[in-house]
Amino acid sequence: MEHPDPDTIKHREIAFRDHLPGHQQALDAILALSDIEGVLEVSLAGPSRNAIRIDYDLRQIDLCTIEALLFELGFHLDNSLLTKIKRALYYYTESNELASLSPAQGQGNSTREIFTHCYLSQRHGCRDTRPEHWRRYL
Repeated sequence: MEHPDPDTIKHREIAFRDHLPGHQQALDAILALSDIEGVLEVSLAGPSRNAIRIDYDLRQIDLCTIEALLFELGFHLDNSLLTKIKRALYYYTESNELASLSPAQGQGNSTREIFTHCYLSQRHGCRDTRPEHWRRYL
């Protein structure tokens, strides 16, 4: 893989909901995410030991995919109102950034290409509808 672009490296924090006392979801999540392609670093976030800090390359994986993977593995993510707002904002900005990074697929018809196609499909030559003898009339 090429050298990561600093603009596509994302640093996020994922918080977990404690549903069982003594259950260490953050430590288990670090183990689960450490070998995922695109994830650069995973560590505990803060002293609460109930959240992780993750650094990843957006060109390979996004936060939505990471959180979906954690959900599928049985982790219980924090769903407070502030977390939901942050999550929605991250998903939106990352999807827009990915769309601007990748070449537009299915949008090969730029304005220039559309006009070029229309021009080439038209019949060229003299477009004067008058008969030849009327065009030479002075």
